[in-house]
Amino acid sequence: MSIRTRFGLIGGVAVIAAAVAGFALTDAPPAYAQTAAKVESQTRPNFGLLLDPPARSYRNRGSHRRYDYRSHRPDWNPGYPPLRPGGEEVVLVDCGGNPGTGAVEDAVRRVRPGGTLIIRSRAGACVGWLNIDKPMTIIGEGGFDPRDWARQSEPTLQAPDGLPCMTVSQGVRVEIRDMVFASPRAGDAACIVGYGAEIVMNRVGFRHAGDEAAIYADGGLLDIRNAVLDAQTIAPAIVADGAVLNAWELTVTGAQSGMEVVPGAGQVSRIAATTMKGTGAPNAFGPRSIGLIVRSGREYGRVEVDNTAICGFVEGVVVEGASVSVANSRVCRSDKGVVLYSGELSLTDTRVRASTVGVAAAAGHAVIIDNVFAGVREVIYREPRASVEARGNRVWSQHVCRPQFRDRYRGRYEPYWRPGDGWSCSNNPYPRDWWADEDGMLGVEYVDDGYRLDGWDDYQDGNGWYDRDGRYIRNDRYRGEDRWGGRWGR
Repeated sequence: MSIRTRFGLIGGVAVIAAAVAGFALTDAPPAYAQTAAKVESQTRPNFGLLLDPPARSYRNRGSHRRYDYRSHRPDWNPGYPPLRPGGEEVVLVDCGGNPGTGAVEDAVRRVRPGGTLIIRSRAGACVGWLNIDKPMTIIGEGGFDPRDWARQSEPTLQAPDGLPCMTVSQGVRVEIRDMVFASPRAGDAACIVGYGAEIVMNRVGFRHAGDEAAIYADGGLLDIRNAVLDAQTIAPAIVADGAVLNAWELTVTGAQSGMEVVPGAGQVSRIAATTMKGTGAPNAFGPRSIGLIVRSGREYGRVEVDNTAICGFVEGVVVEGASVSVANSRVCRSDKGVVLYSGELSLTDTRVRASTVGVAAAAGHAVIIDNVFAGVREVIYREPRASVEARGNRVWSQHVCRPQFRDRYRGRYEPYWRPGDGWSCSNNPYPRDWWADEDGMLGVEYVDDGYRLDGWDDYQDGNGWYDRDGRYIRNDRYRGEDRWGGRWGR
């Protein structure tokens, strides 16, 4: 390469560099395109979020608290090998009267997977937090009879203040028998917490006082039988969020709300032979007072309720976007008996006592057959978005069962009742044995909700008639059909 050529290339590069520098020093137009793109990216709706809604939340307040067991027991080591290998088939722990020693937590670690932990509490309740990360069976040595709850209620295990009684890890199955749990100062902690676990309880009792549910199951299975749950809380006593719930011979008292169920797809949740007693007073703050609320989740689930009493709540049963069947049950001492906001409701062979409305359907489909309604001001309320099938229902009410009077013969009036839409009024007194199984269960004195006319018994025996204002006029001269202008009644 010649010297001339080399200097020519150097000169060309210098010219290009000078041109670039001159363009940079001039006033360039503002970057409107970049600013517009930035604003558009911030304001564009996230259609992916709309099409794929967020996962279910616990009472629409975000994810439920996840408890940190390591802060309670710094020496806890869930890895392999564990701190103390659990190789014992049966472990008996007697830790009563020694709170804070960690004896019950240490006993859990000693049990091998599939083993049995027996808790003895002769000197007082064991105090500790059971963190179950392997399948096992937990038994209280003293036994428990739910029929003798008022006398036999000494706790077997008590939770530390502000902490759970027991947490169960994902995929772990634990069986619990003859135990009484106590969490008298729970704060915002539940007594039993399961995350995708299988919790099976039989003959158990709970005494819980705090701001959260006594039992919280996030997915998995919650099977509870022959149990008593006294939960002094404004939250539902039991929350099954995406879990399969099986409840049988369960009594729930004290809580402002009984149960909250968000059923998942697959198996049906069943509640049978269960009693839920509310406070019987309207709530001035906090969540609504509801006996059983069934909410919708990502999946459309189903809950079946049979032979169950739900008394003392502002709203007895509430359905929000699920399929619920209520049969052979009792809803009593309520303001609204059953409320369907959306979804499907089947109500059959059930007695509903409510001060305002028996069944209120805002949307969805309701089938209401062969039920008894008492004390209501309106039997069935339906909004345009709801469809209701009703037949064979009987009503005892002094509000909707007032008769009308028609002239039968020369100013002698007879009473008659117009049939409702799928229901008819009963003229007999409300049965006392029914009352005993309903409001009487809460200690309320008997009240006859049926509308009784003056002289009704004599009128039915064929004596007298009524005037146009419904006043009974007794007449012993004309009886039976003769009072209506028969042969001797003119």
